[in-house]
Amino acid sequence: MADRILVLDAGTTSTRAMIFAPDGTMEAVEQAEITQYYPQPGWVEHDAAEIWDKTLACARQVVGEAPGRIAAIGITNQRETVVPWDRNSGAPLARAIVWQDRRTAAFCADMKSYGHEEGVQQRTGLLLDPYFSGTKMRWLLDHDEAVRAASQRGDLAFGTVESWLVYKLSGGAHVSDASNASRTLLLSLDSAQFDEELCELFGVPRAALPQVVDTHGAIATAQTQCLRAEIPICGLAGDQQSATIGQGCLAFGETKATYGTGAFVLTNKGQDIPRSDNRLLGTVLYQEGGQRTYAIEGACFVAGSLVQYLRDQLGLIGSAAETEELARSIESSGEVVIVPALAGLGAPHWKPDARGVISGLSFASGRAQIARAALEAMAHQTHDLASAFAADGAPWSTLRIDGGMSANDWMAQDLANILDIAVERPVFVETTALGAAILAAVGAGLYPTLAAAADAMRGQGRCFTPDMSEDVREARLARYARALAAA
Repeated sequence: MADRILVLDAGTTSTRAMIFAPDGTMEAVEQAEITQYYPQPGWVEHDAAEIWDKTLACARQVVGEAPGRIAAIGITNQRETVVPWDRNSGAPLARAIVWQDRRTAAFCADMKSYGHEEGVQQRTGLLLDPYFSGTKMRWLLDHDEAVRAASQRGDLAFGTVESWLVYKLSGGAHVSDASNASRTLLLSLDSAQFDEELCELFGVPRAALPQVVDTHGAIATAQTQCLRAEIPICGLAGDQQSATIGQGCLAFGETKATYGTGAFVLTNKGQDIPRSDNRLLGTVLYQEGGQRTYAIEGACFVAGSLVQYLRDQLGLIGSAAETEELARSIESSGEVVIVPALAGLGAPHWKPDARGVISGLSFASGRAQIARAALEAMAHQTHDLASAFAADGAPWSTLRIDGGMSANDWMAQDLANILDIAVERPVFVETTALGAAILAAVGAGLYPTLAAAADAMRGQGRCFTPDMSEDVREARLARYARALAAA
């Protein structure tokens, strides 16, 4: 019986393939790291051919281990990252520009100075920031000869990572699901397809863009030469929307936070297009039969990547897991505060030129204090988002967390303490992949609705409740506010 789901999870630092059973159990996983390229300060690139080759290799490995036949494929991906390729050869024309990349900051500043941000936000739910895909596409057209020549020939294809993988798997289908398309600055939240006027505003040829499709259903088919059988691709979603679905946040007001490379909070806003007065983002959560469910989102650009920075660049820790032991080894961070603006500040500040700050250092400050301050930074950033969500009429009563960092019990408890609400963590914290499995399961007809699939495939988890005094909480937040001003 064909009842297994193959999930491809193309992240920022690695790509994975997983096999899920219909009850949500992960039965196999294969993972490969993705090379990070930093050609200049603030620039981040990937090799799209490497993403494809390693994703395919991982997929072939787990398909060979699957105990049953594969019913469908679900794909989830790092959002906003742009891949340019040639429609005829299927080869990348340049390195992919990653979502963290800040090279278009000056272009965004110019667009703001011309008065475009309010109109763009009204239509797309997004702000003029280098984070989003449209300005990356424009940069490639302006600065890469191969991309510009392909555009002039009519051979250029632009896509985000899910679009790239579907194109390669299917042998030519050029599609993007609505959740990813809503992150480009080129899709009006109330439009079925990419907007001609927005494309003209950003100088991106509409002909180079994919067709916008549902997040689940019969989307495309992976060809036999890829996985030794034709397998329908039935689920697509950007990683944060996928995690929201994987957390079962399918009712209005339900909220999740994912702590991976960055930190991303989404609240389900139903069928009403979200509007923010506090520099949060409106985005498509999922689309079914052309009908959209929306979310309001806040994004912090640096979360797990801060711990990776402490490990790889500064050599302060040997592994990410070491941070919990170090945090527990001391009573406090000794007034050390980290503002992790290593890639600028995201919501609700949106300062692309901000840089990271470590404040409060003394001769008593060591590895433990810095490691603890790095974990505390997650709660501080999230508190900034909570304040903005509440001001936009979307206060959190509880917060469901996931992602690699959420496995850290100390950090989860610190979140509950600083936010002063219950924090819930599922047993299976990789809910990004689970969300893609849920989408594909519904798209393939294994379950009738997303709610039914989520009920069947999600497990129970652990709840962390606040146990910090108000005066300690306020003192922490005051120190963070002072450090934030310096950033």
